[in-house]
Amino acid sequence: MIKKVIFGLCIILAGCKGVSQDKEVAAKTDEQQEETYAVTKTDAEWRKELTDMQYYILRRKGTENAFTSSLLNNKEKGTYACAGCGTALFKSDHKFDSGTGWPSFDREIEGSVSFSTDYNIGYARTEEHCSTCGGHLGHVFNDGPAATTGKRHCINGAALNFIPENE
Repeated sequence: MIKKVIFGLCIILAGCKGVSQDKEVAAKTDEQQEETYAVTKTDAEWRKELTDMQYYILRRKGTENAFTSSLLNNKEKGTYACAGCGTALFKSDHKFDSGTGWPSFDREIEGSVSFSTDYNIGYARTEEHCSTCGGHLGHVFNDGPAATTGKRHCINGAALNFIPENE
C-alpha cells in the first residue's frame, strides 16, 4: 500500500510543472512587454545583434551565473551602458562590491532605467529594464549601502557595456 501511495505522489509531483521559471511565459505576461520603447527591434534583429548571453538576459529575462561577469571587479572610472542600445545606465562612482556575484550599484542614472514587478520566482521583486529598449537588466533590492541610497541594483554584467571615462 505504501508503495502505491509513494508512486501516486511521484506521479502527481512530476505532473506539477509550474511556470514561475518559464522565461517564455514570463516574457509574455510581464507588464513591461506592454510598453513601447524608443528602440524597438524584431526578435530576429535582437538575435543577430546580441551575443547568446546578452540575448538570453536582455530579451528573455535570464540571469548569468554569479561571479562570471568580467565587469564584476572592474574598478575603472566610466559609465555602464545597455548592451542592447547603448543607453547610459549607471556610473562607476555608484558601483560597490555587494558580495553577491553581480555588478551592483546604489543608484541608476535618472530616467535611464524603468521598473516593474515580476513574480518569476514565486514572489514579487522589482525588475529593472532599460528605459530605451526595454532590455532586462536585473533587480533592485533594499539592502544596499545605508550611507547612500539603501538600494542595491543587482545587474547582469552581460547586459552592460563599460565605457571608460576618457572615451
